[in-house]
Amino acid sequence: MVKKAPRRTAERILEVTLALFNRFGEPNVSTTLISAELNISPGNLYYHYPAKDELINSLFDRYERALNELLNASDGVRDVEDAWFFMHTLFELIWQYRFLYRDLNDLLSKNRRLEMHFQSVLKNKTRAVKTLLDSLSRSGALTIDSREVESTATSMVVVLTYWLSFEYVRDPRNALEPESAQFALLRGAHHVLNLLMPYLEANQRQHLLKLIEAYVSPAP
Repeated sequence: MVKKAPRRTAERILEVTLALFNRFGEPNVSTTLISAELNISPGNLYYHYPAKDELINSLFDRYERALNELLNASDGVRDVEDAWFFMHTLFELIWQYRFLYRDLNDLLSKNRRLEMHFQSVLKNKTRAVKTLLDSLSRSGALTIDSREVESTATSMVVVLTYWLSFEYVRDPRNALEPESAQFALLRGAHHVLNLLMPYLEANQRQHLLKLIEAYVSPAP
């Protein structure tokens, strides 16, 4: 059965909005610019999304669904190789919706729904990282005192949440451009997993160092 045109239009609006938000930052993108980019009237845009917040919320809902699905895989991490892949995949998803992280404080201050939901995102990330630590511990890849799990998981989530902001401050003109993505994501995965160095078994520590050497370019 052929999809109805309004559904296709709504989908296209979200795709273009995401691209514009990611490129210019949400505060710098108006609904007028979105409708012009789509070559539709502002009225047509408002028919599908009566307010800019509805565009933001719809994109966030997509991100949250994809994130929760990915976080559920944290209990399958058995070694450093798995952890590297997991973190890189997580950063790829964050990159796909990077406007949320680039403009996070501004978005939360203006959007109560986003504020509440992002608190859940942080809780779910922390829960997933704790599960990852437990899985690595059970497989013998690391040894960590139970009293250190909470603070270690929190530190990892802080890096996950603010890594792109750090990249942006470090190089505002280039950091969030598509050509910079791969190294930015690899550096992020590196620094999150580097927090595990003191707890990793010797062979796992060496393997992580080899992964870093193979994939992460030296910081300028």
